[in-house]
Amino acid sequence: MRTEFPKIFSEISIRRHRLRNRVVFGAHTANMSDNGVPGDQHIAYYVERALGGAAMIVVEPMPVHAATVLTRGNFRHSDDTVIPAFKKLTDSVKQHGAVVLQQLYHVGSHGDSDLSYHPHWSPSGGPSYHDSDGSHTMTEPEIEETIAHFVAAAVRCQKAGFDGVEVWAAYGGLLDQFWTPFYNKRDDQWGGTLANRTRLSREILRRIRESCGPDFIVALTVSDEPGCPTALSRDEIAEIISLLDQDQLIDYVTCGSGGYFDYGSLMPTFLYPERLGADLSARLKKVVRHALVIAESHIRTPENAEITIGEGAADLVSIVRGQIADPHLVNKARNGAPEDIRGCLSCNQMCWGRRSRDYWISCVVNPSVGREAEWGGDRFRPAERPRRVLVVGGGPAGLEAARVAAERGHKVVLAEASDRLGGAFRLAGEQPRRAQILDLIQWYETQFRKLGVEVRLNSYMEGADVASIGADAVILATGSIPGETGFQKALPDRPALPGIENGNVFSAESVMARQARVGSRVVVLDETGGWKGCGTAWKLAEQGHHVWLVTPDALVGKELQRTSADAPLRRALKRLGVGFHTETSIASWQGHAAVLISHLTGATETLEADSLVMATTNSAFNWLALELAEMGIAFVEIGDGVAPRQAPYAFYEGRKAGMSVN
Repeated sequence: MRTEFPKIFSEISIRRHRLRNRVVFGAHTANMSDNGVPGDQHIAYYVERALGGAAMIVVEPMPVHAATVLTRGNFRHSDDTVIPAFKKLTDSVKQHGAVVLQQLYHVGSHGDSDLSYHPHWSPSGGPSYHDSDGSHTMTEPEIEETIAHFVAAAVRCQKAGFDGVEVWAAYGGLLDQFWTPFYNKRDDQWGGTLANRTRLSREILRRIRESCGPDFIVALTVSDEPGCPTALSRDEIAEIISLLDQDQLIDYVTCGSGGYFDYGSLMPTFLYPERLGADLSARLKKVVRHALVIAESHIRTPENAEITIGEGAADLVSIVRGQIADPHLVNKARNGAPEDIRGCLSCNQMCWGRRSRDYWISCVVNPSVGREAEWGGDRFRPAERPRRVLVVGGGPAGLEAARVAAERGHKVVLAEASDRLGGAFRLAGEQPRRAQILDLIQWYETQFRKLGVEVRLNSYMEGADVASIGADAVILATGSIPGETGFQKALPDRPALPGIENGNVFSAESVMARQARVGSRVVVLDETGGWKGCGTAWKLAEQGHHVWLVTPDALVGKELQRTSADAPLRRALKRLGVGFHTETSIASWQGHAAVLISHLTGATETLEADSLVMATTNSAFNWLALELAEMGIAFVEIGDGVAPRQAPYAFYEGRKAGMSVN
C-alpha cells in the first residue's frame, strides 16, 4: 500500500458492515433506468466502480412518491416490481467487495410536472425553484402518506439486497424545506419550533429503523449554501444534525454544497474551490457523537481525500466525478500509481450536462461511461496480433486513439505537426482556471512513456510520409481550423464579414496560442456560446485588455447553462469589467471599430476597438484524408477532421478507433 494515502486506506465500520477503505461513490443521477428499473447498462456502471475499489456505493436517488418524479430516467416509485432488478444490481456490486446503499428522495416544491403530472408537495405551498410552478401545501394526512412512502421504499431496498438507505435532506429537498423557516411557515406540529420542523425527518428515520432492523444502515445527506440569507446556516444545520445524532437516528451524514438558491455550487465546476463540502463536514464533525461524517462536493482526487480525512474534516469522502472519469481511481491509488489516474476536469459537460438534458450521463475524458456493458468496462482486451499503427494528430481524438491502441498491445507512432501535444484542447487549458486540461495532456504523455508510444513532434505529415512509414493501420485525427472569412451563422446572408480586409481580426485560437497581437480594446464575438469565446474573453480581461463580448444568443455562455457554469462565469467576467452585448452580431469591421447590429430591432451602433476576436464554427482540416484517398491508402478518420465538434466526441471516436484496430 502506498504510504502517502494511509488515511484513505484504513478500514472503517458502519453498523455491521466493514468498509475496505474510506472512499465512497456517492449518489448522483445517472439517468440510465430502463423503463424505471436498472438494466444491464446501469448495473455495469456501478460494477465497474466496485471493481475499481470503491468501498461503498450509493445508488442514484429513488423517488419515494408520485409527487417527486424529477427525471425521465427515474426509477419506479412505490412499486415492488423493481425489487428483482435491484437484487441483480446489489448482488453484482457486493460480489466485488463494495457495500451498497440507495438514496431516497423527495424534492418537495421543486418537482417537474412535465414528468410527474402531479402537484408538487411542500410544507407551505411555496414556489418551485426548478420551474415556474407553484406547489401544494401538504395536509397532515399527506405528510403521513409521505412518511409511509419513505418507509415502504426503505423496506423495498432491504428486500432488494441493499445494505441501507441514504435519506435525502439536501439541496432544498422536502426534508430541508421542513427544516427551513423560509419554506416552512406552518403553525401546527410540523412547523414553528425546531422540534416541530424536524419532526418529519425524525419520524422517517425512526420508522425506517423500526421497519428494517438494527443491521440496516440509515443515513442522511445534507448541503449548505453559505451567503444565502434564506438558507439554513452551517450552525443551524449542525444543530439539526446534533439533534438527530443524539437520538441515534443516523449512522452517517453526507455533506454536499449548493442547492436551488446557489445552483452553481450544487455540482461545482472548476470555477469553484476544491473540497467544497469539507467546510460543512468539518462543522458537523464537531457535534456528532455516534454518526460518521462523509465529505462530498468537489473532492476529485486521492490527494483531496487524504487531506480531508487527515485534517479531521470527515471520516470518509465521496468522490463522484473523479470515479466517473476513472472508475479505477481507488485501486490505482492503492497500488502506488496515482499518476495513472485519469483526472476529472470538473467541466460538468457530459455528466451533469447530459443528465440536465435528460440523457444518461457520460464523461468528456472517459467515453466508456455509460457504455460499460457494451464495451466491457473501462478496460481493454489485448489484440490477437500486434499491428503497427500510425496516428496523425495529437489532439483529443489522436491522443485517445494512440493510447487505446497501445494499451491493446499495438506498436503506435503518434505524429503531431506542432511542438507539443493537445491541439486546440491545449489552448482551452490555457484559459483561466482550466489547467486541469493541461494535467490531462500530461497524463497522456505519462501513459505514452509507459506504453512505449513513439511520439514524433514537429512532424507535419503528407501522403508520401504516411506511405513511407508503412503502418498496418492509419488513423487520421488532423483536427479543424478557424474560418478565414468571418462568416457568422447569425447573419447567414453574408458569406464574409464586411471589412475583414481591414485587419486586426483574429481567431480565438490564435489569441490563446499567443500568435495574435491584440490591442488594448478588444471585441470578442462569441457564436459558440461556450468556453471558446467566453474563456478567451476572460483571459484577455485578466491580461488587462478592455473587452466587450458580443453574442447573438440571449445571454452570455448559453451553452454553459447545462453545466451550471454560466452564472459564475458571467460574474467573473463582470468583475473584470467585460461588457456584454447580447442578441447582437457584427455588421461590419472598420479596422478600428465594430459596427454592431441588434437582432431584436435591426439598429446598429459603433463600438470603437483595436481588435476583433472571433469565436465561430471551425472547418475540418481534412486535406490529408483527401490525399490518402487518392493514393489508395486505407485510413480511419476521427475527431474534428471529420466534422468540428466538442471534445467529448473526439475522445469517443479516438476510443472507438483504438479498439477497432485488429
